[in-house]
Amino acid sequence: MKQTVHFIRTLLVFVGLAATSCFSAPPILLANVLGPSVDVTQYLVSEKYDGVRAIWDGKTLRFRSGRTVAAPDWFIAKLPPESLDGELWLARGQFDALSGIVRKAVPEDAEWQRVNYMIFELPQAEGAAAMPFTERANRIKAIIARSNFPALKAVDQHPVKDRAALKRELDAVVKGKGEGLMLHLADASYVTGRSDVLLKLKPLLDTEATVIEHVPGKGKYAGKMGALWVETKAGVRFKLGTGFSDSVRANPPPVGTLVTYTYRDVTPSGKPRFASFLRVRDDP
Repeated sequence: MKQTVHFIRTLLVFVGLAATSCFSAPPILLANVLGPSVDVTQYLVSEKYDGVRAIWDGKTLRFRSGRTVAAPDWFIAKLPPESLDGELWLARGQFDALSGIVRKAVPEDAEWQRVNYMIFELPQAEGAAAMPFTERANRIKAIIARSNFPALKAVDQHPVKDRAALKRELDAVVKGKGEGLMLHLADASYVTGRSDVLLKLKPLLDTEATVIEHVPGKGKYAGKMGALWVETKAGVRFKLGTGFSDSVRANPPPVGTLVTYTYRDVTPSGKPRFASFLRVRDDP
């Protein structure tokens, strides 16, 4: 019986991974975590929006996985010919609602009227790759001004005086239910992959793991999911038991799903301390 369960679990993980591999993920810049020795005055700071990453290549809007975003025709028609990188976003604390809107195979116009496309990078714009980020940020503003599309917004990028000023800004964003801050090296040319060119600053760290098993709930969670066994990219397995809404417990992410969780730090064995479920990873 245990062998059968193990086989089914392995098969579901394989199917989940195979489903994501049929899309070609576009090369994008990914953030590292801000370290204590970084000179923050060399970076431009912006809010970290809790939305869904979307890349526009001038013709097609895609999730970071490479899958096409099923946006309404009128939304796509108003996007400029230049390539863009940003977040589809509703408002602070509205990730679940936003995710429900943009994941639908058939978009609903009324819902998309609420969606903003927050732009923070020009991935392949002509001549932009060699520009310092400061110039690319200015070009973003010019492109968006020409588009005359209210849903298309340039993410505010600004310098900070020192770490104390950065901390005050982080505190203000978090107090307002924001997720955190991003720091982009001001004189950096365009690069892709995970890099110190882009850094994130949040009250908690976060990363992803793959669901490998559902743990039945007990007591008030009887008949629902009580916890998830998950596996990190490094192969570390642990039980994720907090952070779930009642709706997630009633309809837990399937085995093979990538989920994002927050944590404080890790143990010597690599297990996260104070891990808490945040969401299903934000790109289908």
